[in-house]
Amino acid sequence: MNLSTLGLMKKTGCLIVGFDAVKREMENPVSKIAGVALSNDLSAKTKKEILFLRNKHRPSMNIVVLDADMKQIESVIGKKTGIAAITDEGFWKAFSEGCEPIYQ
Repeated sequence: MNLSTLGLMKKTGCLIVGFDAVKREMENPVSKIAGVALSNDLSAKTKKEILFLRNKHRPSMNIVVLDADMKQIESVIGKKTGIAAITDEGFWKAFSEGCEPIYQ
């Protein structure tokens, strides 16, 4: 996992950040979310809500927890967030490589 890839994804428009924006995309059946990345300091309640949305709308989608907190993510993308959805499959494969997906 390379955090600088987040900045590149933001510049190319392949990154959706923030709980509300990610929630809208997960609920949209035509959205092309490849996966969701969570910060390691995200609250348990928010993580539970994201997992619920995944199980309800996109059961095959992977979610990973990054080895980075919200401040580190903010330093790369310029916005404090603990949730990021990646819409490009190639970026997602490269970014999530080596990260363990969470299932519950």
